Amino acid sequence: MGQKLKIAGWIAIGAFTGALTTVSLQTAARGGVGSLPLEELQQLAAVFSMVKSDYVEPVDDKKLITDAITGMVASLDPHSQYFDKKALKEFREGTSGRFVGVGIEITQEDGLVKVVSPIEGSPAFRAGLKSGDLITKIDDTAVKGLTLNEAVKRMRGEPGTRVLLTILRKDESRSFPVTIIREEIRTQSVKGKVVEPGFAWVRVSQFQERTVDDFIRKLEEIAKQEPQMRGLVLDLRNDPGGLLDGAVAISSVFLPENVTVVSTNGQLAESKFTYKASPEYYRRSVSNDPVARLHQNTQGIYRKIPLVVLVNEGSASASEIVAGALQDHKRATLMGSQTFGKGSVQTVRQLGPDAALKITTARYYTPGGRSIQAKGIVPDVLVDETPEGSPFAALRTREADLDKHLTAQGEEDRAKREKAREEAIKRLEEEAKKPASERRLPEFGSDKDFQLQQALNRLKGQPVVASKTQTERKAETSKPQ
Repeated sequence: MGQKLKIAGWIAIGAFTGALTTVSLQTAARGGVGSLPLEELQQLAAVFSMVKSDYVEPVDDKKLITDAITGMVASLDPHSQYFDKKALKEFREGTSGRFVGVGIEITQEDGLVKVVSPIEGSPAFRAGLKSGDLITKIDDTAVKGLTLNEAVKRMRGEPGTRVLLTILRKDESRSFPVTIIREEIRTQSVKGKVVEPGFAWVRVSQFQERTVDDFIRKLEEIAKQEPQMRGLVLDLRNDPGGLLDGAVAISSVFLPENVTVVSTNGQLAESKFTYKASPEYYRRSVSNDPVARLHQNTQGIYRKIPLVVLVNEGSASASEIVAGALQDHKRATLMGSQTFGKGSVQTVRQLGPDAALKITTARYYTPGGRSIQAKGIVPDVLVDETPEGSPFAALRTREADLDKHLTAQGEEDRAKREKAREEAIKRLEEEAKKPASERRLPEFGSDKDFQLQQALNRLKGQPVVASKTQTERKAETSKPQ
C-alpha cells in the first residue's frame, strides 16, 4: 500500500488553461544523467559566449540561461514547463485552491474587469462588491488595456496589504473607490443543489486539494436534504483538470470497489501504473477515507442511483479520467460535447528551492484501454448548449489544436475546423451587438441550462433533444514530434 501511495503522490494532471496541478513536488531532480551530447553542448556554449560578447547591449547571464531552459522545455509539448521562483509560487497556489487577494470571480467586459461574483466571506464580499460591478482602476493603474491575467496579478499580493479598486456600478450610475485589505482566499471548486424533488446537480469546476472533501460534504448535504434520491447529474463542463488522486476518489464514489479507474504508461518504470477505486490509490492519510464515510452515512446510494455526466470541450485531463472511467464501466450516461483530449501526465521535479521542471512523463488510458490524447471522450449522447445549437463551440481550443501536441492532426480536418471557426467568429460579432443580458449563455445549474434540462430528462426516462449538428472528431494519426 505504501508503495502505491508513494507512486500516486508525484503524478498530476491538468489542462492547457493554466490550471495544471500536482499532488506533490519532487524534493530533488532525478539523480544521474545519460550520456551528454558534447558537440551540441559546445555549440550552446559558443552561442552563449558570442551573445555575451557581440550583442548590441549587455545581457544578464542568468536570464540567458533561464530563457534557454524555458525554450528547450517549451519545445517538447504544450504542457511541459520550466518554473522560476515566481511561476512556481503561482503554480503552487493553483494546486492548493488558495491564494492571497481580494476574493472575486471575474471576467472581462468592454476592456474592463467585471465582477462575476464575490467569494462569500472574502474581503471583497465584506466590502460590498456586487455581481456586475466593473473595476476601472487598480490602485493608480487603469484597467483598460490590461489583460485579465495582468489585472489578477495586480489585485493579488501579500496578506495584510491594501489595494485600491475604483468601481463603476452601472445600475446606480456612480463610480466610487474601495480600499480592500488582501488576505488568503480559499476557492470553492464544488457546487451543488437539489434541482427538483428526487434529482440533484453537483458541479466540480477544478480538482484541487480540497475538492474531494468538499465534494463528499456536498453529497452528504444533498442526501440529507433529499433522502429519496432518484438521480444525479455530475457536471464536469469546463473543468480543466487538476489532481489525479482527486479524480480517482470522485470516480470511486460511483464505481464498485477495486475496479480500474485509469492507467498510465511512459518510459519510466514508475509511470507504468494502474489506479483503482480503492482508498490506497487516493487516500492522503491512513485515518481519512472520505469516500468510505460518505457511503456509510448515505447507505451507499451514490453507487446505485442513475447518473448522468455533463462534459464539453473545456472538460480536460482529470475530468476526462472521471468521465472515461464512468463511461467504460457503464456506470453513467455521458452527455454534452466531445472533451478537450488531454491524455498526458505531467510530473513536477524540484530543481533547488526556487525552480522546478514540469515535464510530460506518461499517457493515461481509460479502463477499456482507450488513449484520449488529442481526441477526448465522446459522449453517449451529443447535446448542444442551447436549443439553437452550440454557436461558439468552434472557438474553443482543444488539445488537437495546440502546437506541438503529442500527436499530429491531419490537415484536411484542420481546414474544416478553421472554416467552422471563421463562421463562429462571424456569429460572435453579431451576438456582440446584442445587450449583454441577451448574449450570455445561461449559467450552469440554472433553470435555463439547456444541457442540464436534457440530463434531467434522461434520468426521468423522458425524450432528450440530441444535437443534429455535432459530429465526432476522429482519432488522429500518430506521428513522432
